[in-house]
Amino acid sequence: MKVILLSDVKGRGKEGDVIEVARGFATNYLLPRKMAIQATPGNLKQLEARVHNIKKREETKRAEAEAHAAQVSGKSIVIEMKAGDGGKLYGSVTGGMIADALAEQIGVDVDRRKLDLHGHIKTVGEHVIDVRLYDEVTAQITLKVVPIGGAAAAAAEQAEVDADVVVDAGTEADVEADAEAGADDADESDADAE
Repeated sequence: MKVILLSDVKGRGKEGDVIEVARGFATNYLLPRKMAIQATPGNLKQLEARVHNIKKREETKRAEAEAHAAQVSGKSIVIEMKAGDGGKLYGSVTGGMIADALAEQIGVDVDRRKLDLHGHIKTVGEHVIDVRLYDEVTAQITLKVVPIGGAAAAAAEQAEVDADVVVDAGTEADVEADAEAGADDADESDADAE
C-alpha cells in the first residue's frame, strides 16, 4: 500500500516521502497515529503544494541542530558514581544520566536516545560520547566518570594548585622586595658609616 508520510518514521522515511508499506502496517500503525495518509491522486497534489513548507522546516531543524552541535561539541561533563577498587562502577552510566548531566552542566536538552555510548560505561575515567542531533549533524562530548566525592576532590585539588601558584608568586615578590629593602638598608648603613 502506498502512503505519504506526515512525520518522520525511523527506518522508513521522512515527512513528505511516498513509500510502499504492508497494508497491515499502514492500517494498524501509521494511519491511526496520523503518521501517514493514503497516497491518493488528491493527496499527492496536496503534497506537491506542501513540499516547499516541508523543505523549509527541514532547513530550520538542521540549523537548530548545527547550533546545538556547536554549543555541545568539545565540552566535557562530570558524573559521580559509586565505584569499587580498581575503578569498576557499581552499575553503569545510562543515556538518561548523561542527558540529565548535559542539561544541568551545559544547559542543553538532548534526548537520551540520541546519545551513542559505544557500549556500556562501567569504569571510572574519560569516555567519548557521540551526540546525534540530526541526520548527519553530530557532536562529541567527553564524559568524565569519577567516584563519589571525586568531583569535589578534583575541584579542591585544582583550587589548591591555583592557590599554590598565587602563594608562590607572592613569595617571589616578597623575596624580591626583601632583597631590595636589604640593599637599601646596606646603602643607608654605608652612608651612616661615612
